[in-house]
Amino acid sequence: MKLKPVESIEGISAKDFVRDYLSKGQPVLIKDFIRKDSPCWTKWNYEYFKEIAGDEKINVYGREEEGQQHAASPPIGQMTFGEYLDLIRKEPTELRLFLFNLMKIRPELKKDVLFNDVTGGKVLQWLPYMFFGGEGSATRNHFDIDMSHVFISQFQGSKRIWVFPNNQSELMYKLPYNFHSIVNLKTGNPEEYPGLKLLDGYEAVINPGDTLYMPAGWWHYIQYDTEGYSISVRALPNSLSEKIIGARNLFVTRHFDDAMRKIFKDRWFNYKIDMAKRRAERAIRKRTKN
Repeated sequence: MKLKPVESIEGISAKDFVRDYLSKGQPVLIKDFIRKDSPCWTKWNYEYFKEIAGDEKINVYGREEEGQQHAASPPIGQMTFGEYLDLIRKEPTELRLFLFNLMKIRPELKKDVLFNDVTGGKVLQWLPYMFFGGEGSATRNHFDIDMSHVFISQFQGSKRIWVFPNNQSELMYKLPYNFHSIVNLKTGNPEEYPGLKLLDGYEAVINPGDTLYMPAGWWHYIQYDTEGYSISVRALPNSLSEKIIGARNLFVTRHFDDAMRKIFKDRWFNYKIDMAKRRAERAIRKRTKN
């Protein structure tokens, strides 16, 4: 696997960003996507979150390898938001909060984040999601089902993110009719999964104030180097074909997969694993021949 550092930019105009990154589908680290004068930088901390929403019941998510059959991993338990914040501050843990919409529970928080929208108005600022994780936790390697562009901004702690273009899906052993791979990119054995040796992507480490732009359809494997949290916002894909694929994923593919899983159970999952390996072997032969 080859990983190149992601380029960093600051002070770019919307015209230049759209031309050089958004239209080309090129990942980049933006240093000023969240404005420095945003109230969040002085107001937000774990004690503040506990004060305004500490009693909220939340779903917590664990190791995603245990939910490979599902398009989205199911939660493994519940606790209060305050209990979770105390846990991740106390010790490393694999527990994460996935698509936790604290800003829906406390909509006043949206006013605390001021965006420097380098897309010229394409970012859906009204649809933010927050992600919390403990030190050592990670998401499985996946791309977003709706094919949106994603801007993930770090507010506390540090994340390490590996990103890969969608045309390397077969080398990552993408599970058919799902949007994740069957192998952990960090711990997977390259001898068992030789497609990993041919992957060519980027690595970004994001710290508070950093935003990683991940183009539509790009794979991402997110690792929490420390405990922390981030916010992601989206922009619609560029092309009509990407919009159609995203709609099909949302309204057709995932429901077809759910139905087949209910009918055929493990037989369906085993069939998909076999297909993922066969497609990877074909992709390896094609790449090594060239």
